[in-house]
Amino acid sequence: MRYIEPHAHMVSRVTDDYVAMTTAGCAAVCEPAFWAGFDRSSAQGFHDYFCQLTEHEPRRAAKFGLAHYSWLCINPKESEDVQLASEVIGLIPKFLDRPGVLGIGEIGLNKNSRNELRVLEMHVDLAARHDQLILVHTPHLEDKLKGTRLILEVLANDPRIQPGRVIIDHVEEHTVRLVLNRGHWAGMTLYPISKCTPARAVDILDDYGAEKLWMNSACDWGESVPLAVPHTALEMRRRGWAAEAIDRVIYQNPIRFLSQSPKFKAPAS
Repeated sequence: MRYIEPHAHMVSRVTDDYVAMTTAGCAAVCEPAFWAGFDRSSAQGFHDYFCQLTEHEPRRAAKFGLAHYSWLCINPKESEDVQLASEVIGLIPKFLDRPGVLGIGEIGLNKNSRNELRVLEMHVDLAARHDQLILVHTPHLEDKLKGTRLILEVLANDPRIQPGRVIIDHVEEHTVRLVLNRGHWAGMTLYPISKCTPARAVDILDDYGAEKLWMNSACDWGESVPLAVPHTALEMRRRGWAAEAIDRVIYQNPIRFLSQSPKFKAPAS
């Protein structure tokens, strides 16, 4: 089995997870900027975090045979302070030329507040001005449908944004059609207690097919499973999916989307 892990917060994981992922067939890992488990108090804290994502973590992953890529932003959970968000967004352009930076993410909404929407618009403008791919976080549970609709509206209102260069993550049964119908890519996040279980993710694939869909673990310091993608591939196999179709979802689809960035290098076959 081979796969790409397109969304994992490896700064919160131990090196044993890198070993396990490589052993399971992971060929590359992509790490969006995320909340640290607490709200950072200054732009300098984000500067140091961006250095961690673009300098230290690629070296750590390389020790275990994995290519490491990153996305940069101020996460929606810290977007209530618009002034701080503006300062952080102002730091990002000087990092965009670094070798493994794929684009702007994971941006989006957490509580669907007015300030979060303003910061989302600022991120979308940044991505448009610098011709960057976008990775979007959608809210959890009861806020997801409303938040997804608000995010789609922000993206549609900016004529510079090409839908096929945007991946909207954490889709579930009630939001995936909205995302795909707008021409965006959709990501299914595989969590043991929320978002999509492996069984639910395969149900979505059975209903919608494999076009413009990928799966990720979004593993962090909480209850999450770094090997969720290969675990779900086994569920696909159990349900009769052909090996070629499984490979398309867990390996070829991420490569198709990520290769729109000149920074991403497809793994050697």
